[in-house]
Amino acid sequence: MGWETLAGVIGGVLVVYAVLLLLLWAYARRHPETVTMKDALRLLPDLLRLIRRLLADRSVAVGVRVRLALLLLYLASPIDLVPDFIPVIGYADDVVIVALVLRSVISRAGADAVRRHWPGTPEGLAVMLRLAGLGTPA
Repeated sequence: MGWETLAGVIGGVLVVYAVLLLLLWAYARRHPETVTMKDALRLLPDLLRLIRRLLADRSVAVGVRVRLALLLLYLASPIDLVPDFIPVIGYADDVVIVALVLRSVISRAGADAVRRHWPGTPEGLAVMLRLAGLGTPA
């Protein structure tokens, strides 16, 4: 493989990355009501307890627990898809990844398992479900 090919591949990856950053920025600007920073900060301790409880629950499928463990590793890692020092979208990638994993976990483990292990308030559960794109609790 020549250096021109390598440069083309790297350039292509950088262009795709820039487009994804632009789309993420546009989404964050269009949907500020999804979850406010205040809600997210209030939600974080409950979310971490929920993840820990779901990880410890042997009745939850192994695939779900693997997703949750990988989510914790990603959040604890200093390496992000978008560096956190970039305004607005720096933390947006973390929120998007958490929302996608939560949606997957709720669809596989079931809303009952999530409600059973939720340590916070009903309002916090409603915010968490809204973050996952699943509306309000039934």
